[in-house]
Amino acid sequence: MPRSIHLCILTALAACTPPNETSAPASSALEAAIAGHWREPANVARDIWRHPAQTLSFFEIYPDQTVIEIIPGGGWYTEILAPLLRDNGHYVAAVIDPDSAVNPSSQHYYDRQLKTLKIKLARLPRIYGRPEIRRFDEGHPQFGSPGSADRVVTFRNVHNWRENGTAEAMFRGCFDVLKPGGILGVVGHRANPDAANGGSAGYTTQSQVIAWAEQAGFELEAASEINANPADTKDHESGVWNLPPSFSLGAKNRAKYAAIGESDRMTLRFRKPVIDQAGHKG
Repeated sequence: MPRSIHLCILTALAACTPPNETSAPASSALEAAIAGHWREPANVARDIWRHPAQTLSFFEIYPDQTVIEIIPGGGWYTEILAPLLRDNGHYVAAVIDPDSAVNPSSQHYYDRQLKTLKIKLARLPRIYGRPEIRRFDEGHPQFGSPGSADRVVTFRNVHNWRENGTAEAMFRGCFDVLKPGGILGVVGHRANPDAANGGSAGYTTQSQVIAWAEQAGFELEAASEINANPADTKDHESGVWNLPPSFSLGAKNRAKYAAIGESDRMTLRFRKPVIDQAGHKG
C-alpha cells in the first residue's frame, strides 16, 4: 500500500472519531477501520470468530481498490470495507434483486436485507461515503462491467447458492467482473470432506467450492485455516443454524452451542489468470 494512501485513510478515519471517544491504536488503514467506533457492538463481539483483519489481509484488500461484496446481508463487513475504501477506492454491495428470487419464499428475505443495508449506509454518510448498492438477477448474475473489479469477496453465502442451484452462475459472474489477476475471496461453512452431495444443512464441502470456482476459470491460490473451528461437529439437529449467532433452537441446548461457537469455515483465495495475446497464462 502506498504510504500516501495509508496516511490519508488513517487521517480520515481518525477525523470521524468524536473527541470524547477513543479507538484502539491502529497500525494500518485496515486496523483503523476495524477499530472504528461506528461498528455495532454486536458485530464487534463476533470478531473473535470472523477474524476480519486476518481474513481481509489474506484476500489482499487495499484502500485504493474497487471491491465488490457479494450479498453482504446486514452489512457486517460493510462496516469495515466501506470506510476503508471511502476515499481512494470503491465499495460495491451486490445484492439480489428481490423480484428475481429463484425461490419465491426468499423474496421477502432479500427485500428485508436490502432495506437494512440502505438504512445502515444512509445513517452515517460521513463514515461510509458513497458506497454503491447494485442489484443483480439471482438466476443470471452480473455484478458489473467485465473486468472492472480488483477484488470480489463473499462471506457465508455459498451454501445458499448450492441449495438454489445458482453456484455455477454465481462463480462465473464473479470471474467475469474481475480484472485479470484479480482475487475472489470466499468464506463458507465447511462440511466434512465425505459429506454426500457436496454438503447439507448449511455446510458445503471445500472440494465442491474449489470445483465450482475452477470450472468458472479461477485458480486456487491459497487456502487458510483462519476461520477454522475444530469444535464444530457439524452434526447439529438443525444444521449450522443451531450455532451462534442464530441459535435456531432457542433455549434448547443453547449452552452447548454457545460453547462450540460459530461454524467451522473454509477461507479460500482464488485468482483470475492473466492471459497474454498468445493465450498463455501469465
